[in-house]
Parts: sequence; structure tokens; C-alpha cells
Amino acid sequence: MTDLKILSDEELVKKFISGDTRCIDLLIDRHHQRIYSFIFLMVRHRDLAEDIFQDVFVKVIHSLRSGKYAENGRFTSWVMRIAHNLVIDYFRKQKNQQMISNDQYSYDLFNHTRFSDHTIEDKMVYEQLLSEVASLVEMLPDSQKEVIKLRHYFGLSFKEIAEETNVSINTALGRMRYALINIRKMMEERKMSLTI
Repeated sequence: MTDLKILSDEELVKKFISGDTRCIDLLIDRHHQRIYSFIFLMVRHRDLAEDIFQDVFVKVIHSLRSGKYAENGRFTSWVMRIAHNLVIDYFRKQKNQQMISNDQYSYDLFNHTRFSDHTIEDKMVYEQLLSEVASLVEMLPDSQKEVIKLRHYFGLSFKEIAEETNVSINTALGRMRYALINIRKMMEERKMSLTI
């Protein structure tokens, strides 16, 4: 009988999908500290971090069983994306549930530009801006593009990026620095501005 602990994440995933439920326990144990720490750093509350961690692996199990995993060799990144998305969902729900009363103030709290709806033009400009930045990111060398995406799209720390890409933290930081320099150069060449 094979010692499951020596199997890679991908091998454990395949065995779990084939019906060996022990494999998911091993995957959870293997990545518990990293994923829990990532969640805790974002929410700063132990019980909430535990709840979200459990939700992450409920979603992982459901996704694996329904055939929605096709990340070949990137199990940890995939789980981190799920964790990141669940944290964002939590904060969105919290934001929508907060109520502010206007009755206690002598002036109208809500008569302020930050509470006003953005115009269609504002939204279009913002979406265009995001699209242009995304296209610049795609033009970067692969190593720089990877660091930008892991840092800004998936919220990984530079330590996690270094582990994920098998480089030193200094190399990851250097790649980010060069990526930002290259994006600035491309923006200057195209006379782009990041203001709305």
C-alpha cells in the first residue's frame, strides 16, 4: 500500500476524485497553516478565519467532485484564489449590511460626492482604464506578469509568491519592481494617465 504522504498534491487530487477520501484530509493538513494564515491576515479575527477556512475546503471538495478543477500542478494557487474570493465575498456582505443613520447629524451625511452614484461615463472610463492596464500587464515578460498577477489579482505576499514560483523573495521583489518600471515606460510611450 502506498504511503499517501509522499504523493504530490496533484496525485492526491486524482486519488480523491477517484474516491479515496483520505486524500482530502492530507491536502487539508498539508496546506492548513498557509491558507489559514492567509485568511487570518485579511480578516484579523480567529473565529472568522476558521469559518472561512472551512468554507474554502467545502468549496474545494465540491469543485473537485463536480470536475471543476483543471489547474495541473497549481493546486495551492487554486485554493488560495478560492480563499481570496471567499474573503472578498465576506467583506462585500458586511459592507452591504452596515447601516448609517442620518438622524443624529445637523447636516445631511449622504449629500456628499463619495455617496453619489457614478455616472455611466465614469464607469466606462474606469472599465477602459482597467482594460488598458490589463493589456499592459499582458505585454510584460512572463516572469514579471506572473508576479503582478499573484500579488495584485490573487493577493499573495512576496514570501508566498517566492514559494509559488520557486525563487527567492528578493527575486520576486525585483521582478515586481521591473514590472512596474516597464508598465510606467509603456504608459509614457502611449501617453496614458491613470486618473479618472
